[in-house]
Amino acid sequence: MKNIGDQPGLPSKIGYYLFLGIGAFISVFPFYWMFVIASNPRGAASTLPPTVTISDQFMSNFTRATGMMDFWTALGNSLFVSTAVTLSVLFFCSLAGYAFAKYDFPYKHFLFFFVLCTLFVPQQLSILPTYVIMTKLEWINTFKALIVPAMVNAFGIFWMRQYIATSVHAELLEAGRIDGAGHLRIFTTVVVPIITPALATLGIFTFMNIWNDFFWPLVILKDRSNYTIQIALQQLFTTRDGLDYGMIMSATFMATLPLLLVFLGFSRWFIAGLTSGAVKS
Repeated sequence: MKNIGDQPGLPSKIGYYLFLGIGAFISVFPFYWMFVIASNPRGAASTLPPTVTISDQFMSNFTRATGMMDFWTALGNSLFVSTAVTLSVLFFCSLAGYAFAKYDFPYKHFLFFFVLCTLFVPQQLSILPTYVIMTKLEWINTFKALIVPAMVNAFGIFWMRQYIATSVHAELLEAGRIDGAGHLRIFTTVVVPIITPALATLGIFTFMNIWNDFFWPLVILKDRSNYTIQIALQQLFTTRDGLDYGMIMSATFMATLPLLLVFLGFSRWFIAGLTSGAVKS
């Protein structure tokens, strides 16, 4: 039973919630200001004092943006590529992490060390050899060049291996073997329910990285019909009449909504995955 003196006082609670409120305001304000500029006329971004009120020009700005780019096709392309890569990363990285965490096989530690070493290689160094491979396979200007090289990554393997090693106990696996379950059956029925927070966390990170990727799609994709949303948004910066920030911000705001929806949909498991092991029972 806690003593009354151990409970935080009113000033401490006020300071705590004030700190959280300021942090939330700082985090949300850029999105709010983006919507403000998107809903105001063209010159609102350069006015002094800055415009901070929402207007009624959002749909007209967004209509001009869709007239300069095939927004919905690019959005669908990004959604397809990001979803395909995310699902493949979750599948292959969870299997690899499970093998590294719970199985013994020759050169296990060396292979895991080799996987970790690839994390120290800058992504830019792999662009040229990957491009050559895609050219040999005749995958230039196709979604396969975006999906296949990203189907598994070292961070995902490391993340899943560490989570499985600490969360999945050997007794559960042994009980599954005693019941006659095979390797895949144990993985799908015993391991996957336990590692759901880690899968959600890795899925959000992967989806966001692929959705926001600009450089590799810029190198690979040639036809406008194959553009992802980040490449399509670049077309809004090539107007001869100067930058229309209202138009640019309206399209950018709409392109950001899928990321917010994905995060809100999986935020419960995301937070659980990040805080797993932080509190000892």
